[in-house]
Amino acid sequence: MATAALTVGMAPAATAAPAIDGPALAKQLVNKVDGAGVNRHLIALQRISDANGGRRAASTEGHKKSAEYVATKLEQAGFTVTRQEFPFTYAETLAEKLTVAGADVPIIIMSYSPSTPTGGITAPLAVVPVDDTSGCEAADYAGGVTGKIALIQRGGCSFAQKQATAAAAGAVGAIVYNNVPGPVNGTLGDPAAGKIPTGGITQADGQALAAKPGASVTLDLRAFQEARTSYNVIAETKTGRKDNVVMLGSHLDSVTEGPGINDNGSGSAALLETALQLGSKPKANNAVRFGWWSAEEFGLVGSTYYVNSLTFEQQLDIALYYNYDMIASPNTGYFAYDGDNSDGVGAGAGPYGSGELEKTLVDYLQNGKGVPVEGTDFTGRSDYGQFIAVGIPAGGLFTGAEGVKTAAQAAKWGGSANVPYDKCYHQKCDNLGNIDRVALDRNSDAVAWALGVYATSTENINGVPGGKAAKAKSLRAAERSKQKSMKASIHADDHHGAVAA
Repeated sequence: MATAALTVGMAPAATAAPAIDGPALAKQLVNKVDGAGVNRHLIALQRISDANGGRRAASTEGHKKSAEYVATKLEQAGFTVTRQEFPFTYAETLAEKLTVAGADVPIIIMSYSPSTPTGGITAPLAVVPVDDTSGCEAADYAGGVTGKIALIQRGGCSFAQKQATAAAAGAVGAIVYNNVPGPVNGTLGDPAAGKIPTGGITQADGQALAAKPGASVTLDLRAFQEARTSYNVIAETKTGRKDNVVMLGSHLDSVTEGPGINDNGSGSAALLETALQLGSKPKANNAVRFGWWSAEEFGLVGSTYYVNSLTFEQQLDIALYYNYDMIASPNTGYFAYDGDNSDGVGAGAGPYGSGELEKTLVDYLQNGKGVPVEGTDFTGRSDYGQFIAVGIPAGGLFTGAEGVKTAAQAAKWGGSANVPYDKCYHQKCDNLGNIDRVALDRNSDAVAWALGVYATSTENINGVPGGKAAKAKSLRAAERSKQKSMKASIHADDHHGAVAA
């Protein structure tokens, strides 16, 4: 039985919250960046999509035109702009169908899944026992899955590991069902990782199937794959120290199914408007670098390529990384990445400093805007992944994807309970009508605020001061150098006198 949607009226307007203290640059940027300017970029991305097959996926004309829209505006504003090309495997869905006893069960093929033959494969269903690491170890398949299609609950390890372990045990296909309400829209991460056809289904459908071990099921999952190239757009200010760079990023590509205006036009547009309002020569202590990643939807390819292209010393030059992916979901939730693992969920804390990055965003939204914020785990689903892997502190904002808003969240934020945050996630309907513009404006301000804070000083992240503290430290260092020089001169004179005597 379908769960009825509980609609709650929009949360009451927040009472005037006390202004939070921060550097002048942060306050100036918040005043300059507004939702109307960000929304104009979204209109541009929608029109680019409409003129290019209804999508902006990596390597398509829609992405190229989107990337040039961003790059050209930044070049005109005086930024140092780089287009970084990289190879990846393009994939496009041809078929995704699961049939059980003549009834269709909605399923989503995982990125880089191997394809079934045309018409699919029909085999008995093998239900993998549920525990904290379902389907992750060989022992989970002791009941026998040879020649069968394995039904596995999400959680405990990657989708790639689940299907590879099932394949090693003899399974001919894998179905992963969610461990929370909503569908599974996943990736195997890399073409080489795919061993057997694999797709994702909802928790409810998975639990219903789990009651039918041995049932005959037909799995038809097919995708076209091809080696292609795409490119990232990187822009950097011409002022600020280059050995303590503040970096912000978002992926610019959409899925192949639609225009991707929330996912992730929203984050990309907010970054672009913030960059343009900051300007290429801001009065900032630290340089600011922006990245518009491509092929995120094919396994975080662009951002991973970028981080791995840097030497260790170049990685050290990056003080921190903020990621903005889906910041205007229509049934909005306000989430900040849980940098200090205070929620105790999932992957754990980010590198040292990540907790402070979270706190800066939360303080601004809660104390500056009166908007309560919840933590969200570093699940590895967005472009912060490789930055964290090499030890760079990371944070960012998120307004929810296919997950379902709870009644408590609807009471707190408004919107509809028991409905996904973004009902059009990875679909054709992710268009200009799929945006919460109040959330877009609030989160764009938070992007601007955090940038201004850390372009001024990253002392609470890595001990590198800025502003008056940096100037005072520089003066103290100069004074110490002067005193040391004077002492050396006196010592030399004394020594010379002793020799002369």
